[in-house]
Amino acid sequence: MTPFTGSPGAPDSWDHFRFDVADGIATITLDRPDKLNALTFEVYADLRDLLAWLPGREDVQVLVITGEGRGFCSGGDVHAIIGELLKSDRDRMLDFTRMTGAVVQNMRDLPVPIIASINGVAAGAGSVIALAADFRVMARSASFAFLFTKVGLAGADMGSAYLLPRMVGLSRATELLMLGETISSATAEALGLAYRVAEDRDLASVTNELARSLADGPARAYAATKSLLTRELDVGLAEALELEATTQAELMTTADHAEFYAAFNEGRKPNWTGT
Repeated sequence: MTPFTGSPGAPDSWDHFRFDVADGIATITLDRPDKLNALTFEVYADLRDLLAWLPGREDVQVLVITGEGRGFCSGGDVHAIIGELLKSDRDRMLDFTRMTGAVVQNMRDLPVPIIASINGVAAGAGSVIALAADFRVMARSASFAFLFTKVGLAGADMGSAYLLPRMVGLSRATELLMLGETISSATAEALGLAYRVAEDRDLASVTNELARSLADGPARAYAATKSLLTRELDVGLAEALELEATTQAELMTTADHAEFYAAFNEGRKPNWTGT
């Protein structure tokens, strides 16, 4: 059993960040603003556990991850994590790195869209959490920085060397992961890392607009799209075509697909129910 644990008790109560659900939209708010929302062992554990539990929440159609104050997430807390791990043996270090990877795995496995609402710096592990989301909405003053080599570790961490080249290409990913330089919101948008860059004052409203659109949309279609995007990263064309064929045939039997046809014939918008 992992030595890294987070909040005890009811799964809808979390000690190490804020978690709210309202009208289909769940929000995780990292709330250590004095540390630019740096992660601790407990925050990682709670993220891992919450993301594993969320698929059972039928009232959640979209997840937003954001930060309190000036930062989205500045990565692992230098003293609380690095300082403590340097006193540990390799087995405990491996338990920790596997836990951080589980956060990303659970994000990609979660069958609802995830929006990273990046209100400030997203550095180190914070940059990978944002990377693992399905959409990244950035404040104009926000930035990315894949800082792992700056602390003497591989730039490939928490799946960054898997995800980033597939988004920006191998050459640019090599630059970003090796050099660890700050990436402005404008550069992130040009690279395709940011879905949208909003003025700082508009970040919450732009995020909510996207979240509302997704929450009101065809949930099963979104879940299938996310699953296929992830699964098809590493398969050949023939397997991809078969995955898509079987998925589409299944979705053709759903109430949402029938609702589209009825709405089309009646000249109205579909009333999606996720069934």
